[in-house]
Amino acid sequence: MTDQPRPTDTTGTPDHSSWSAGAEPLTGGMHRLGERIRGFDLRRPLWWDLHLTCFLVLAALVDASGGWKTIAFDPDVPGWLVVLMSLAFSVPLMWRRTRPLTVLCVLLAAALVDAWTGAHLQAAYLQLVVVFNIALRLPLRTLMWSCAAALVPVAIGATRYPVGSWNQQFVPHLYGVALVALLGLVVRSRRDYTASLVERARRLEVERDQQTRLAASAERARIAREMHDIIGHNLSVITGLADGGAYAATASPDRAAQALEAIGTTSRQALAELRRVLDVMRDDAPEAAELAPQPALTDIGRLVDGVRAAGLPVTLGVDGDPGTQPAGRQLAVYRVVQEALTNTLKHGGPNATAHVAVAYADDGTVTAEITDTGTGGHDGTVPGAGPGRGLTGMRERTALYGSWTASARPVCR
Repeated sequence: MTDQPRPTDTTGTPDHSSWSAGAEPLTGGMHRLGERIRGFDLRRPLWWDLHLTCFLVLAALVDASGGWKTIAFDPDVPGWLVVLMSLAFSVPLMWRRTRPLTVLCVLLAAALVDAWTGAHLQAAYLQLVVVFNIALRLPLRTLMWSCAAALVPVAIGATRYPVGSWNQQFVPHLYGVALVALLGLVVRSRRDYTASLVERARRLEVERDQQTRLAASAERARIAREMHDIIGHNLSVITGLADGGAYAATASPDRAAQALEAIGTTSRQALAELRRVLDVMRDDAPEAAELAPQPALTDIGRLVDGVRAAGLPVTLGVDGDPGTQPAGRQLAVYRVVQEALTNTLKHGGPNATAHVAVAYADDGTVTAEITDTGTGGHDGTVPGAGPGRGLTGMRERTALYGSWTASARPVCR
């Protein structure tokens, strides 16, 4: 079997990056393993605590069977007391997460007996597990008192059995308690940071959903405004044409035929505009929506002709050069004029007339003034004073581009 030549780069140096191509980083595998262990601990905490406690109890009892004498300060401690202290060091760890302070008190009592008798059991190091859980779950002040309390038995043992120097017995325990406490604080900080990121992601998701709902509400309001303008205006024109056609049917059949033709044309226009609005609202096939330009300032003349054909005498005056106006502003002015004429047509009375004056200023301001000679509805109310949405829609439209005056004179800037 011959060795394969190692890949080299252009300088002749072995290319080690190609050896590890496709290899999984060690940190990634350790991270996934840690996530699995934490996930299992969260799903079955009682199972985990029970098995871990059983393992520690067995380890403590194995040491109590005789191995403790190899490092004991006093190997003549009774065996039953060693077993009892081993169980006191290990069994309470079952509740280390739910009652860490209580568990620490039990372990401290066993540690005091261990230090006084000189047994020097290795199970006494299990206090560090409780210190870690206190650092992970309880306030910092409680952690400081717990660390100080955990060092008391060590100080007593070092004083009662001064094997070597006092520092050699006490300082290593001090370092061990401090490192375990710092490790618990680091894990706690990382856990709190992760929880804050999860909470932030949740809040961002909630805000996103709220923004989506607000956008949907605004879009529904816009569509409702468009449908109100389209349907309200065209139905008013159709009603006027139908009334005029019925009146002229006996005296002038030709005028009646013209009225019916105008009704058909207006109805088809209304249906086409309504179909475009509804097609845009469809989610299944938005690409199939029938598209058409929105009404503009150049369509006001045709609007006036349609209202005039419905029976309302309307005159139109234009002052200035429109120049280049944004499409949104043109639509707003058109809808305002449309709604005003629709109100006059519906509520102006039989002898009402209207005049539309559109003025273009040099600074781009568009002023639309609609006046009529109507006397209000049959109930004596002022046009637009009822529960309708006509004036409200006009205010909303002009608010986007300028102002709305109480004399029904919209100004779009």
